[in-house]
Amino acid sequence: MTTTVLAAGDHFVLPRLLTEELRAATPAADLDVRELGLPWPHTPFGTVAEVDEASGTEDELIEALRGVRICLTQMAPLTERILKACPDLELFCVSRGGPVNANLEAATRHGVAVCYAPGRNAVATAEHTLALILAAARGIGDVHTDLRHGTWRGDYYDYDRCGIEIDGAVVGLVGFGAIGSRVARVLVAMGAKVLVHDPYVTPEAVDGIADLVPLDELLGRSRIVSLHARVTEETRGMIGREQIAAMRPGSVLVNCARGALVDYDAVCDALDAGHLAGAGFDVFPVEPVPAGARLLSTPGVVLTPHIAGGSREVAHKAARIVAAEAARFLRGETLAHCANPEVLRRR
Repeated sequence: MTTTVLAAGDHFVLPRLLTEELRAATPAADLDVRELGLPWPHTPFGTVAEVDEASGTEDELIEALRGVRICLTQMAPLTERILKACPDLELFCVSRGGPVNANLEAATRHGVAVCYAPGRNAVATAEHTLALILAAARGIGDVHTDLRHGTWRGDYYDYDRCGIEIDGAVVGLVGFGAIGSRVARVLVAMGAKVLVHDPYVTPEAVDGIADLVPLDELLGRSRIVSLHARVTEETRGMIGREQIAAMRPGSVLVNCARGALVDYDAVCDALDAGHLAGAGFDVFPVEPVPAGARLLSTPGVVLTPHIAGGSREVAHKAARIVAAEAARFLRGETLAHCANPEVLRRR
């Protein structure tokens, strides 16, 4: 019996990558693979009906999913309306660290298993974090801009302007998951003393790499603070004016996690006042960053447009992980990364 599959890729995780990895993972399967190209990142993702961070429209997906049993995607929305219109769908694989573009509750009610791809961009994001730490600690953003406009900033050899070395510095990491733990190991290799705040890990998990400490102690001791936490009710806005004031004078703040973790106006105030020496951000409360936002003109900030997880290797890993889930599903095996396993138990 032929299984119809939709490979709904975009300009990053290409439809052909999803198809190629699926074919490689299921060499004996009788598959009819359809491909759909979504506009992200040329068109920013956004809210589609009740789901966030999605690309494409409900009508587009309803048409593409007719008769489809399995969908492999990165950004396609999975909404109540789509689920009602596509009764043949049984598996929806999201090649991201979490299925934020899928209505999980509705999928469960409709009997659709939703999978995701944890750790797909851990290496890329860890490397980008380190790049922002180094750039912010040494003022690279400002001097790069000035030099391109013809100004030679020799004053960065002034003692009060000199940057921070990683070797011997205390670096605090908020979060010790797949990304934070990689950043920690590299920082230790560079000679840093690493502190970690993460309520979900044990001292044994960080033993030999870092010290597990409360957030207030991490902020007070660290010369560099880097965020690696998910956004929850507990973490939203966790770095605000009070926390920034508790950081050491002349310290650096880096965020490659989520913009909702930080009060960016408070960061700009602290940079303008000289309390923070620098900052590096890849994520923002509103994306793209609005014209006229303070972050775009505040000295000492290094900015990148949410590209920390963007490497060719990530695109291949993402496609490979969801293709492997589809292969397990077709063989009747237990799924490795299912967000709603109760659907499978019900079957």
